[in-house]
Amino acid sequence: MRYLAGMSTQRPVALITGAGRRIGAAIARRLHAAGFDLVLHYRSSAADLQALAEELEAVRSGSTFALQADLAQFDRLPELVAQTVGRYGRLDALVNNASAFRPTPIGAATPADWDELFAANARAPFFLAQAAAPHLKAARGAVVNLVDIYAERPLRGHALYCMAKAALAMATQSLALELAPDVRVNAIAPGAILWPEGGADEAKQRALLARTPLARTGTPEEIAEAVRWLLQDARYTTGQILRVDGGRLLEG
Repeated sequence: MRYLAGMSTQRPVALITGAGRRIGAAIARRLHAAGFDLVLHYRSSAADLQALAEELEAVRSGSTFALQADLAQFDRLPELVAQTVGRYGRLDALVNNASAFRPTPIGAATPADWDELFAANARAPFFLAQAAAPHLKAARGAVVNLVDIYAERPLRGHALYCMAKAALAMATQSLALELAPDVRVNAIAPGAILWPEGGADEAKQRALLARTPLARTGTPEEIAEAVRWLLQDARYTTGQILRVDGGRLLEG
């Protein structure tokens, strides 16, 4: 991928983790349309990220910058922030979208499972926010974390994932308190938006939708618009977890 050397911009800049695909790509498109320049993080989805960057660059040249990193490698976290500021001269928004999700049945979970799921879902978002904090304060910017309804209602067979997302929910509230009044920190808890890759059992899909008052899945674009709203419009909102779940939490 070819990009310009370091430059400064008058447009707001957002760093989005896990930006290459699915919800992350939808968030990137929505924020780009709202006028942000974007730093697009990816781990392994290089082809998807390349296509997304080319799409956005065709709209506004020089508006994207791709960075590859494994967020489990602690040293890469402050490096991502430093490269963002080195590229654009500012950082206005951090969107912690990257996540790891897989079952860890009781009796089979390992310390390696714990480390992997907590690194992606809790540790990386916290330390990225810590590294970004001085720049976000200078810009009076904001952080949005992607949590999950399972941070409040556990999913059978996924204890470690649920625990990690619960940690991220508390990190959202703690960071909101610590970084106020200059930086707002909020989270979004999606319900059923996209089925897991490889498909999902149709009976389980129907059962899940039966427990969703709005009786449908959400869309990545609905999550992306919620992110944009929290970053740009929700100026008197911090420490909140916005549930975009079709009312799913009401049904348990």
